[in-house]
Amino acid sequence: MSTKNKKTGFDRRRFVRTSAAVTGGLLLVPELLSAKAFNSVDDAIKVGVIGCGGRGTGAAVQALSTTQNVKIVAMGDAFADRLENSYKQIEKAMAAKQKVDRLDVPKEHRFVGFDAYKKVIPLCDVVILASPPGFRPDHFTAAVAAGKQIFMEKPVATDAVGVRKVLEAAEIAKQKKLNVVVGLQRHYENVYQQWVEKLHEGAIGDITMSSVYWNNEGVWVKKREEKQTEMEYQMRNWYYFNWLCGDHIVEQHIHNLDVGNWVKKAYPVRASGMGGRQVRTGKEYGEIFDHHFVEYEYADGSMMYSQCRHQPGTPSKVTEAFVGTKGKAPKPGIIQDHSGKTIMRISGKDDPDPYQVEHDVLFAAIAKGEYKFADAENGAKATMTAILGRMATYSGQVVEWDKALNSNISLFPEKLAWDALPKVLPDKDGFYPIAMPGKSVVI
Repeated sequence: MSTKNKKTGFDRRRFVRTSAAVTGGLLLVPELLSAKAFNSVDDAIKVGVIGCGGRGTGAAVQALSTTQNVKIVAMGDAFADRLENSYKQIEKAMAAKQKVDRLDVPKEHRFVGFDAYKKVIPLCDVVILASPPGFRPDHFTAAVAAGKQIFMEKPVATDAVGVRKVLEAAEIAKQKKLNVVVGLQRHYENVYQQWVEKLHEGAIGDITMSSVYWNNEGVWVKKREEKQTEMEYQMRNWYYFNWLCGDHIVEQHIHNLDVGNWVKKAYPVRASGMGGRQVRTGKEYGEIFDHHFVEYEYADGSMMYSQCRHQPGTPSKVTEAFVGTKGKAPKPGIIQDHSGKTIMRISGKDDPDPYQVEHDVLFAAIAKGEYKFADAENGAKATMTAILGRMATYSGQVVEWDKALNSNISLFPEKLAWDALPKVLPDKDGFYPIAMPGKSVVI
């Protein structure tokens, strides 16, 4: 009997194999990569960083902090000031670790502009993709075409067009045996690995209800500066524009939604929900909502209830919980029966940093010439789960997975240039159009 769900295109056996590889670092195929192993003292793994904001800088430091012989040899960003600031931060961090020689990026290998990624990729063995998510599909596709090993941040797209592009490139990456790790770091965190393993073993029976949360006060905001073009302003303030960020349900809440899918070994078949802008209503907040509530339905009829909120003065809650036929898992690391008796409790307090672990295992595999990690497909479908939720809250409609995934609405600008115009523009008072449930067309 086939294990493939016709509505989602989801193959249960393949999900189990992929999840095991992600969470346990198991070898997916026995053959070595066609690329050489990196064993010599002088044979450094050359890394290029594409996207030099906070996450790109952090990922670069983590790559250089592995035990492997790693060097950053090229960097690229749309903005020169962001690139230079990143370089200085990496230099300072590596000086503190007495490994500053691992940062080897001469001025001529620091590339600025929309096409910087095209100049970084040929110079390295591994690329770190950390630009705003809207650029990820093009950057990932180019890196795969060039045969590079890849670490890419989540989410991997901001619309269904981009998700499909990543899924296509993911298949090519598998054929080429290119390691791809996606920054959904809970897959590399010990407490989550043990917790999910027990749930998969049936510790609470069949999962009947999932609850996932990313509720907090929000993140940074960049004010508009004099003489900025609209393109520059939106890219500087990228979190608040969907073509760049996808809304916080996509950029942040993807972590919790991904855990929900991981536990269920499935992706939702449909979603409905509500959301809006109640507190964060200023023009500096672009076009995104400040709260979303989504009900996701899986093919077996079970539900995942999703909350995410960016509202100052409200309590933070970033976690996941599950209820099954035999018990419940009220938070990561804890499993109980229905009477409340604890079956499992792990704190995870002394676990290694999962942000570092995902680089440790990736670069260990690359150094040995092994193919172990194929995260891109799940990264794309986790991204699509979040986009599906955004479509539901923006439209106020029940949105089917297949219809959403096949949407041809692209949020990306027709042209990338500092004097080009994004698709969403402010009115005469500087306010951007906001989705209206019941009226907005999202597919």
